[in-house]
Parts: sequence; structure tokens; C-alpha cells
Amino acid sequence: MDRGPQLPQVAIIDYGMGNLHSAHKALELVAAGEMSVGITSDPEVIRQAERVVLPGVGAIRDCMAEMQQTGLIPVIRECLASKPFLGICVGMQALMEHSEENGGVEGLAHFAGQVRFFGDQLKDAQGQRLKVPHMGWSQVSPAQKDHPLWQGIADQERFYFVHSYYVQAEQAEQRLACCQYGQVQLDAALVDRNVAAVQFHPEKSAEAGLQLLKNFLHWQP
Repeated sequence: MDRGPQLPQVAIIDYGMGNLHSAHKALELVAAGEMSVGITSDPEVIRQAERVVLPGVGAIRDCMAEMQQTGLIPVIRECLASKPFLGICVGMQALMEHSEENGGVEGLAHFAGQVRFFGDQLKDAQGQRLKVPHMGWSQVSPAQKDHPLWQGIADQERFYFVHSYYVQAEQAEQRLACCQYGQVQLDAALVDRNVAAVQFHPEKSAEAGLQLLKNFLHWQP
């Protein structure tokens, strides 16, 4: 099948639960006209794209249900196996095996590990209670400073988070970056071959977030 002008090189998957327009705007900005970026729910358009982004907001049960109902899970799995892929926020959580949210939700199990609730009694180092959801700017420490996705991003750079549940991956070598929130160290970014995922919102994280998105567009795993 020939790529027509209507087919984007970077496909943002629309399954009804993503922060689509801000992600689209940010990716178009960093693409700088060198790549076309589109929002789509068409499996064939997603399949033909060179790179794929899976955003997500809201409850994981709703996200997984929408992916199932729209019939997009098979093409998502194809893309996970074949091309540069980026999960954002709940899109990251959907790539894990299981989430504690809503009494337990099964994910796509690309990454081994769990999505856990921060709890109602989370405290900082001084014993002060912290708010859940974790919302706002937090410092992120790279676990793989030399990884192409982290090029041009400083150690302890701040990114914007909004989440009540956090990822704990089983395989340490898949950790791209971590973040400390109170007593919890969470996996802020994961990478496995051609698949990356971030808990923060790069599209809302100023220059550092744009740099990560730019790195993703040029990543050759």
C-alpha cells in the first residue's frame, strides 16, 4: 500500500480517552514540518505510520474498555512489536501487566510490573501528608543518561505529572527515569527496545518535554 498524503508519519491513537490535541500540537511543533502528525482511530492509518503515540487520561478501566470496544488492541500490539512507540500517562499504565485501580484491571502487559495506588497516607521526609493525586512539577532522575530519548535533558529536570497511581516495573534495565514523591520512588519513564513510556505529560512539560518528544521523533531503536 502506497502512503498517500493523508497518512501521517506519526499517528496519535484516538480511542476516546487521550489528551489528543495538546499532544498533537506539541508533536507538530517539534516535528517542524519534517514529519506529518495526525490523530486517528483508523487501524490501517495507525499500521502505516512510522511512529505511534498512545496517550491516556482518566481511569484505566475506561481506557482499556475503550481500546477493546474500538477494536484497536490488535493494531496496538502490532505497533508495539514493530515500530517506535510512545505511551503517555495512562497510556504508559496501559502497557503494564496490572493496575490496582478500580479493584484491579489487566493491561496490555508489554512491560512486566504493576500500577499501584499512592495511598491516602503518603508523607514527605518531614512527615507532612502529601496530596494525592500527585499533581504538578517534580524532578526526574535519568536511570539511562546516555539513552537517545534523554539527550539534551538535564539531570533532575522537572516534568509535569497528574496521577494517583504509579508504575513499578519488574525489570530494572527497562527504567529510563525515576521520580521520588514522598516515600514512593516511581518509574517516570520506561524503555524496552522500540517502546518507550512516560508517566508525566511531555506535552505540558515546557522545553524538557518538547525535547523528549523531539528525541522520540528522531529515535532509531
